[in-house]
Amino acid sequence: MDSHAHETPSQPPVAEKRPARDIHHGIERVDDYAWLRVDNWQEVMRDPSALAADVRAYLEAENAYTKAAMADTEALQDTLFREMKGRIKEDDSSVPAPDGPFAYFTDFVVGGQHPRFIREPRGGGAPHVLLDGDALAKDKPYFSLGAIDWSPDHKKLAYAYDDKGSEFYAFRVRDLETGEDTADFVPDSEGGAAWLPDASAFYYIRVDEHRRPLQVMRHRLGTPASEDELVYREKDQGFFTRVGESLDKRFIFISAGDHETAEVHFLDLAAPEQGLRVVTPREVNHDYSVDHHEGRFIILTNADGAEDYKIMQTSVDAPGRANWRDLVPHKPGRLILDATCFKDWIVRLEREDGLPRIVIRNAADGTEHAIAFDEEAYSLGFAEGYEYDTDTLRFVYSSMTTPRQVFDYNMRTRERTLRKTQEVPSGHNAADYVTRRVYAPAWDGETVPVSLLYRKDTPLDGTAPCLLYGYGSYGMSIPAGFSTTRLSLVDRGFVYAIAHIRGGKDKGYRWYKDGKLAKKTNTFKDFVAAGRYLAGERFTGEGRIVAHGGSAGGMLMGAVANMAPELFAGVVADVPFVDVLSTMLDDTLPLTPPEWPEWGNPIASVEDYRTIAAYSPYDNVRAQTYPATLITGGLTDPRVTYWEPAKWAAKLRATKTDDNILLLKINMDAGHGGASGRFEQLKEDALAYAFAVKVTGGAGV
Repeated sequence: MDSHAHETPSQPPVAEKRPARDIHHGIERVDDYAWLRVDNWQEVMRDPSALAADVRAYLEAENAYTKAAMADTEALQDTLFREMKGRIKEDDSSVPAPDGPFAYFTDFVVGGQHPRFIREPRGGGAPHVLLDGDALAKDKPYFSLGAIDWSPDHKKLAYAYDDKGSEFYAFRVRDLETGEDTADFVPDSEGGAAWLPDASAFYYIRVDEHRRPLQVMRHRLGTPASEDELVYREKDQGFFTRVGESLDKRFIFISAGDHETAEVHFLDLAAPEQGLRVVTPREVNHDYSVDHHEGRFIILTNADGAEDYKIMQTSVDAPGRANWRDLVPHKPGRLILDATCFKDWIVRLEREDGLPRIVIRNAADGTEHAIAFDEEAYSLGFAEGYEYDTDTLRFVYSSMTTPRQVFDYNMRTRERTLRKTQEVPSGHNAADYVTRRVYAPAWDGETVPVSLLYRKDTPLDGTAPCLLYGYGSYGMSIPAGFSTTRLSLVDRGFVYAIAHIRGGKDKGYRWYKDGKLAKKTNTFKDFVAAGRYLAGERFTGEGRIVAHGGSAGGMLMGAVANMAPELFAGVVADVPFVDVLSTMLDDTLPLTPPEWPEWGNPIASVEDYRTIAAYSPYDNVRAQTYPATLITGGLTDPRVTYWEPAKWAAKLRATKTDDNILLLKINMDAGHGGASGRFEQLKEDALAYAFAVKVTGGAGV
């Protein structure tokens, strides 16, 4: 048994070393902590009690040590939690979204952790609760409500839920006339349901034993899931499959793809006898998505070298690539993120110079106009709508100082109507805060955008602590939007910064390409450059920065801790993807084959092996001083498996040369998203922020 079994929580656990060797491409690696990955991990995802006793003992010892080491912050954690909760309107509700005779919305009750799903008659009348998340979650340690899709006749509701945190969702069907669930039960699903027009059946994604979404099924109401019909099977283990319907409800679209390549099939519900057809066959590195508009397909694509994407069109009857014609040509540096079709309008969301805007195109004459805002940094996006024949576009705006605002925009009259502003019950005065966008010079002459939030009275003399957040993978951009939680740090004198580093698409698609595969280290260098710039410009000081990132952003945390430990007072790594080489060498893991286009395939390529080995945080832990570190994970996480943070913590503790605190907290009842319920998640935020205050010597600890 490990030595930690006999230690008190005041002492850090020491994981036993059990060397395991592997050889790839003639290169040998020794992993002292490979034993933390249990052979029956798939069983553990579904039943956490199946975890081996020695692994459980180690994880629980780490949790006990973290609790003891953070005991001096418990009052601060409680204060932070109450502050964060106080900024949430407990009985909040969304703006009702119209669909035919009803408008649908969600709300919360005071003290409730999970949403209720409600509809009201469109012409007026009493709202009716269709689904109560708190009632469904009762007596469950973990519960997450997934997609909710009502049938076209508004008589049935398919809803998905996960009660393990492992992201194996199950569908139930509720009869909205009786309020009771039917006998229909569809396990092992992912995503939403796409209904047939007569509401007799719906399409959904079934995940396999590796939790890979490779099959599209049709479930006919009143029949067991074992009799569901296979509609489409994806043969490429590296592709994700999705199913959805066009806004006009004429087409079911099945899309398959990885991070670089796509293929879309369609079923014309007006002519189902034609069966499933492909829009255009897949070609490596050709990405496209499809919508329908009045007998033509509208296609967002990177075809013909359109790195930042363009919009093309073709007739439904001749959908192949040879028939595509430009509708909105490619413009380098203007990244088109999304496009959606209404009866009279084609609307796109795009980003240029780091800032988003919405462009409205009149489908009849091709004239365009844009919706934009004036702040230096902000977030803008479409809100979900359900109607095709409408002049109303709903969108959401916020900035780091401006709470979330929901607007209805009349695309014909150009009138903008504010439908809802996020309420902050404890009060929020935007004038007390400053939001800025600055640019940090990178090692190779590029400039890295950094979004900042701080109080007007924060001294910018190099003494302020800073929380620097980053992600930088999969082309995901971190929006400069509003957050009620981060105000708790900013109100304590922190500068809150988001580094828009390479690996995201903040400066176009090339920004993404320059932070992946062989160029992955640009992501890490950009983050370090952002920190050094903020210190040099006196927003903070070296050794005053707490770095924060999760998942692939947790890999970033591990990499920068190896590269520039002196820059950071602390590192907070949530569900960190740090054992990159081992994971990319293990093709039995759910996400490994789909991830090879992002990181490289070290099984097939010695060059990819060497590239990943050179930066993989776990493989590059060395005898040096490390910042104070807080690492979190989830036992049933299928994306970043629990053993990655656990192995990393064990190796850091055995290797580092400092006395700075190193903490590991594994949620034994949750997965990648952490604790379920809106308030339980705040407790995790409070722990991270209390840690940031503690390691920067802040008041209140």
